[in-house]
Amino acid sequence: MNLLQLKNNPSLLEKLASEYVLGSLRGGARRRFELWLKQDAALLQVVRQWESHLLPMAEFAPKAQPSAQVWPAIEKQLGLSRQKDPWAYWRSWGNLREDLAFWRGLGLFSSTIALVLVTVLLSRQADQAQVQTSYIASLADDKAQAVAIITGDTRRGQLQVRMVAAQNIAADKSLELWAVGKDGKVKSLGLLADNGSMTLKMPAGMTADNVPLLAVTLEPKGGSGNPEKPSGPIIFKGNWIQI
Repeated sequence: MNLLQLKNNPSLLEKLASEYVLGSLRGGARRRFELWLKQDAALLQVVRQWESHLLPMAEFAPKAQPSAQVWPAIEKQLGLSRQKDPWAYWRSWGNLREDLAFWRGLGLFSSTIALVLVTVLLSRQADQAQVQTSYIASLADDKAQAVAIITGDTRRGQLQVRMVAAQNIAADKSLELWAVGKDGKVKSLGLLADNGSMTLKMPAGMTADNVPLLAVTLEPKGGSGNPEKPSGPIIFKGNWIQI
C-alpha cells in the first residue's frame, strides 16, 4: 500500500492514525506510517486530532512511584554512569537541554507512556477466567475539542462516562447518548450528567463493527420521547473502537 491508496480509504486511515497514537502500530508498519506523516500535512492533521481525543485520558491515570531500578537503567542506556565520572551526568544534561530533538522525543515518550498506562488501567479489572473485550470512544465537539471519554466493559456490561469538561446545559435540557449502528439506525443509551462521571448499561452486541459511532444530542428535559430517534441536534460525537 502507498500513501495515495491510504488517503483513498478514509476508514483505514482513521484506524491506522488511532493505532499510531495509542502505540499499537508497530514495526515496519509504524515506520512506514511515520514516513507518510513527513510527506503529507493532511495525514498529520488526522493524527493531531486523535491526539487531542486520546491524550485527555491521561488525567484519569493515578500517580505511580517508579521503582528504584528505573533511573539507573535510564542512566545506563544514555551512558551517564556516575561511577566513572560523577559530573558526566550534569555535563550531558546540559547538552541535552540544548537539543531540540531530545525534547521532542521526550514529549512523545511521555505521551505514549500516558496512553499505555490508561489502556492498562482500563483493562486491569479483567478476570483471567473470563473473556473480556474493552472499547473506548473520545467524543469531541465541532471544534475537535475532547468533551467526554466513554469506555465499555463487555464482562460487566457497563459503560463508564467521564466528562473531560463540565457543560453548561440549560435547566430545561438534557444530554442523551446514542449508539449509531452500521446500518444507520440509532439507539438511546441513556441520559448523561453535564459533569463528573457516571455508569450506564452496555447493550449486548455493542461492538465496534456493529456500532462504529457514538453521539450525544441536546434534548428536552428527560430526553427524546423516542428511544430510537433523537429530536435534538448532535453536539458531540466520536468513533467507538476496540482496545
